[in-house]
Amino acid sequence: MFNIVCVTHRKLCKNFFKRVGELYENNVPVILREKDLSESEYEELAKKVIEICPNVILHSYINVAKKIGVKRIHLPLRLMNEKAEKEFETVGVSVHSADEAVLAEKMGATYVTAGHIFATDCKKGLEPRGIEFLKNAVSSVDIDVYGIGGISPENIGKIQNTGAKGGCIMSGFMKCDNVKKYLDETYKNLLKK
Repeated sequence: MFNIVCVTHRKLCKNFFKRVGELYENNVPVILREKDLSESEYEELAKKVIEICPNVILHSYINVAKKIGVKRIHLPLRLMNEKAEKEFETVGVSVHSADEAVLAEKMGATYVTAGHIFATDCKKGLEPRGIEFLKNAVSSVDIDVYGIGGISPENIGKIQNTGAKGGCIMSGFMKCDNVKKYLDETYKNLLKK
């Protein structure tokens, strides 16, 4: 099954905790990114999010995840190490090339996010890597690959056509008026492909 994942950016939404609850109610996996926070601020936010969404995947802050008992982490490749595989049930890694995907898999990643695929405000001015890049990442590894970057209901079918396990969406989920409607629209477009 093709999965749609939310990567958070709390500053993009009006009521962040309400939005996290809506994502959880609609079975959307959530990666709590929030890179602008200090470790202690991130820990406080993570504790509140876990109360709403117990299966959240924490991002980057390995010590926070261990301290509060979360067994799911997503890391930039530079923070990935072989210990992470032993310390966490789920270890996602952000990659920007097929070679990085191969390295992440060798180091014990259980999945990778590969991007950025399309133009996105998160990476303003940076050239997107495109669909061929994602196809190469998918064919290079035996673990799940998720496309990330500029993914919307209108282009998510292109992600599915690469063989990727899913697509990660930030702005769409953070800014939409209604998570269920947004998700329905996204899945409808997948069926059209």
